[in-house]
Amino acid sequence: MTNYKKSKASDKEKETQAPANEPRQFTGQPPTTPYKLTDKDFRQINLRSILFFQFGWNYERMQGSGYLYTILPQLRKIYGDDTPELYAMMKTHAQFFNTSNFFNTIITGIDIAMEEKEQIVAKESVKGLKVGLMGPFAAVGDAIFASLVPTIFGAIAANMAQDGNPFGAILWFVAILAILVFRWKQLKFAYKEGVSLVTTMQHRLESLTNAATLLGVFMVGALVATMIRVKFAWEPQIGDLSVKIQDSADLILPRILPLAIVFGIYWLLGRKSMNSTRAIFIVIIVSVILSALGVITNIE
Repeated sequence: MTNYKKSKASDKEKETQAPANEPRQFTGQPPTTPYKLTDKDFRQINLRSILFFQFGWNYERMQGSGYLYTILPQLRKIYGDDTPELYAMMKTHAQFFNTSNFFNTIITGIDIAMEEKEQIVAKESVKGLKVGLMGPFAAVGDAIFASLVPTIFGAIAANMAQDGNPFGAILWFVAILAILVFRWKQLKFAYKEGVSLVTTMQHRLESLTNAATLLGVFMVGALVATMIRVKFAWEPQIGDLSVKIQDSADLILPRILPLAIVFGIYWLLGRKSMNSTRAIFIVIIVSVILSALGVITNIE
């Protein structure tokens, strides 16, 4: 093809292309009758939430794209395909969002109930709802399901497993299954309760968070004393007298060595360029060396 023909073809392509700043043309129409969510919709939202909610996580908007993906089929049914209302709500739901994975469908249930009833009119209310609830639910969800439940049930299951009891594995499976059932049921509950759930639960969230945090700290303290099974083995000789370092340490504070190990690891994780993987290797290496030197030993 000659340069002249190429130039003519290029000019023709430019003529057929829409200008970049031209407003988007929507070809869809909103539904003539308001859409009512069904049990199939709730199943779809729950499956997407449990399996894919975190797939689109990023540092800019965190769970924003995951939230949009979770309810996108329902938004299309409420607003219609290729409509300005759908476009506006998709932009709204793709914005920054970050909360607990275990409570996110409570916010989703309230949100979808508002949009089903008021549609695009609820846009600003939905934005305020998400911003107002994601913080409190993040604190409650992390305190209960990311710290408290794994600590309690994990400790019980681990102790049973150490004793050769297979019920330990069953207990952990039951705990995880109960959490999944809780996540599955809360969506429809929040949808039915709607905005009234916010005012009902708002004054309880802070108390629930504080109680869960306190219980979690209590359980961590108990785990330090029971799960870190290490003691001093070093017994220096002073003349004919053998000094038992462990007995002396117990007079100061029983299980003081496990406590010191926990504080040491906590301090270590606060250092620059330190992560949990490096901390684990450091603990293993130090434990092997001190054990080989006869300084520490395992509690039988």
